[in-house]
Amino acid sequence: MTETADGTSADLFAGTAWHYARYRPDYPQWFFDDLVRRLQLDGTGRLLDLGCGTGQLTVPLARHVADAVGMDPEPTMLAEAARRAEAAGVANVTWVQGGSADLPGELGGFRLVTMGRSFHWMDRAEVLAALSGMVEENGAIVLANDSCLVRPATAWQLAIEEVQSRFLAPEHRSGRSTVADGRESHEEVLARSAFPRVHRTVHEFERSWTVEQAIGYLYSTSLPLYRLLGGRRAAFEREVTDTLLAIDPGGRFIEPVTLEVLTATRR
Repeated sequence: MTETADGTSADLFAGTAWHYARYRPDYPQWFFDDLVRRLQLDGTGRLLDLGCGTGQLTVPLARHVADAVGMDPEPTMLAEAARRAEAAGVANVTWVQGGSADLPGELGGFRLVTMGRSFHWMDRAEVLAALSGMVEENGAIVLANDSCLVRPATAWQLAIEEVQSRFLAPEHRSGRSTVADGRESHEEVLARSAFPRVHRTVHEFERSWTVEQAIGYLYSTSLPLYRLLGGRRAAFEREVTDTLLAIDPGGRFIEPVTLEVLTATRR
C-alpha cells in the first residue's frame, strides 16, 4: 500500500497514516471469503503482506493463517496497523518496518504473499525474484488493486479534482498516472517470473462516500495534500463540501469500483 519503486517510502506517505487508517476503504468481506475458499486457507501456514499500510489486508487474512507478517517502510502506518489488529482481537501478526528492497531478509518462508494497492510502486521483477525463494512450492502471490477515488469516473469526482487543481501549484495537481503506467502490465511481469500461472478475477461494485470520507481519503494519498494546503485547509474543505453538496444535497456519493485480483502461482 505504501511502497515506492526503490522499496522505501521516500516520505511519500509521511503524515498520512491517521487519515489512511480511517478513510481508506476496506476490502469487501466477500473478497476475503473468495480468497480463503480459492486458496484453501485453513488456519495453517504463514502470510506476508508486503506494503501493508494500516493492515486492511493483513488483519482480516491473519485469522486464516497460523501467523502473519505485515511489512511497510512507514512506521506510522505500522502503528495504525497494530492498533487495528488489537481492536480486532488479532494477535498473530508481527509488524516489520521495511520495504521490498529489504527482501528476503530473515523473514522465512510463506504460504501466501499479498500486496494490496502497492505492487505498482515497486521494482516488480526484483520483488518477484526475491519472493521466488520465500514462497513455498505450493504457495501463491495475490495482488489486489481497486479503483482510485482520485481517478475520476463520475461528475462528483471530477468536481473534486477541479477544486483540488485550483488550490495546488501546477506541479502538484492531480495526475491520473501511476508508476506502472506506460510499462508492462502486472500479468506480463508475472509471466516472466517464477509465478507465471495467473488467475485473474475482476469484481465490479459500488462504494458509497460522504463528504467527510472523500476529504479524508484525499489526505491519505501519496500527494501530501494536507501539508501542501497548510493554512488553506479550512478553505479547501469548505470548497469541496459546498461543491459536492451542490451536486447532491443529501451528501451521499456513489463510486463505481473495479477490483482486480491477480493470484499467481508456480504452476
